[in-house]
Amino acid sequence: MAASSTSPITTRKARLDDATHVTHLGAHVFTVTYGHSLAAEELQAYLDEAYSVEAFTKDIVDPNKDLILAVNSEGIIVGFALLTRGSSEPCIAHLERYVELQRLYVSTAYQGYGVGKILAKQLEAMAREQGFKYMWLGVWEENHKAQKVYEKLCYELVGDRDFVVGGVVQTGLIMLKEL
Repeated sequence: MAASSTSPITTRKARLDDATHVTHLGAHVFTVTYGHSLAAEELQAYLDEAYSVEAFTKDIVDPNKDLILAVNSEGIIVGFALLTRGSSEPCIAHLERYVELQRLYVSTAYQGYGVGKILAKQLEAMAREQGFKYMWLGVWEENHKAQKVYEKLCYELVGDRDFVVGGVVQTGLIMLKEL
């Protein structure tokens, strides 16, 4: 089903029964984004670990995480984002009261319709309500599309880190926003 800029998108917290759908959506978006840069067996091993139903179930029940979903008018999950408390990077460790926007994934059929912005704004509001002053994220250096989205949302580049998938070391850019 193709997305429409007039389709209403709502957000809600993920429930345990959402884990399977979020797993499929996350694995698909990750594969579309990173798949060309990895050997098939390395990609599959990473998906089996990081994009399993068990992994998303842990995220849903983890008291240090908030997984929210973007849902279309038919009730289909078209995106998700993860707010993670307690994570850090050396380039932001001097700051106080920061939280991570760990994942922001939107179905390829819904990209370009503002779903990512809706999810990001929802997480930013949650972070402010929880008393955080900054939000940080990591984005792959070759994911220029996502970098542009984050720049439009007022995130600024503050550092980088290695991101290892299998035997491949890639560079993740660290971006920060004052809330």
